[in-house]
Amino acid sequence: MTPAAPSVHHLVRLRAERPEAIAEAAARRKRRPLLRTPDTASDRARPPHSTARESPPHPGRLMIIAADHPARGALAVGDRARAMANRFELLQRLCLALSRPGVDGVLASADVLDDLLLLGALEDKVVMGSMNRGGLAGAAFELDDRFTGHRAEDLVRHGFDAGKLLLRIDHDDPGSLDTLHAAARAIDAMAAHRLPVFVEPFLCRRVDGHLRNDLDAAAVTTSIAIASGLAGSSAYTWLKVPVTEDPDDMAQVMETSTLPAVLLGGEVGDDPDGAYARWREALRLPTVRGLVVGRSLLYPVDGDVAGAVDTAVALLQPEKDG
Repeated sequence: MTPAAPSVHHLVRLRAERPEAIAEAAARRKRRPLLRTPDTASDRARPPHSTARESPPHPGRLMIIAADHPARGALAVGDRARAMANRFELLQRLCLALSRPGVDGVLASADVLDDLLLLGALEDKVVMGSMNRGGLAGAAFELDDRFTGHRAEDLVRHGFDAGKLLLRIDHDDPGSLDTLHAAARAIDAMAAHRLPVFVEPFLCRRVDGHLRNDLDAAAVTTSIAIASGLAGSSAYTWLKVPVTEDPDDMAQVMETSTLPAVLLGGEVGDDPDGAYARWREALRLPTVRGLVVGRSLLYPVDGDVAGAVDTAVALLQPEKDG
């Protein structure tokens, strides 16, 4: 069933008249483990009077919908320059995506998560807060990426389940050092609260004034090595990594670290089948534990959000012999 469109009046009235409703919704939200396995399947999945546990749709894997782009001023999807600017359309698409079987949760900034809390869309979902939003898209200070989003204590207060930070490194930009230092301290803070933090590292450079992430195997390998060694403990650190330009390099790239990783979906453009095939191959690697995908699923070329999400979820299913 397709969720009803979020009510403009409902959200605006609550925000204006009862701002405390957000904290109340967070306090009563039903939580779940980060990873579901046959041993941690929820009790509600069991038939009445049954003692058997029902296996989760993709045991030990994660399927997360990303919607943290607008807080950086990154509103474009394909050739639509302001596709993500309509908040109510974005929320409708998010509610639909989160309602699909096998979707574990969402990654977003505080304003989007607050809206989803008020809409009741985060029950029994993994909620991942976006932590550094200061490096605005296209800004001269883009690589001095201050932590202007969720702090570790905010995630704890709201009962959220994980955080995510972006770590872009340009050897020619001094702002990268400040970001590295801030990222290390944020990882320390998350580890102190025993909260997972997903680190999304890139080596990048400016081309004609625009920042470009380097996706060749050597660059991705180096970025993973740097991110894995940050902070005083890696116990709660996950990696969020792109699929390399040549997917045949992914196996060697992912040997750089023993940290668990999820794949960054990115935009698939006009070749979703090719992107899905690359994701499927990378998901076979031992450290890869899931997918975090945003615009490609929320704004697919054919407009079928449910179909795009279901296709991505199917990639996480274990392959059958024969």
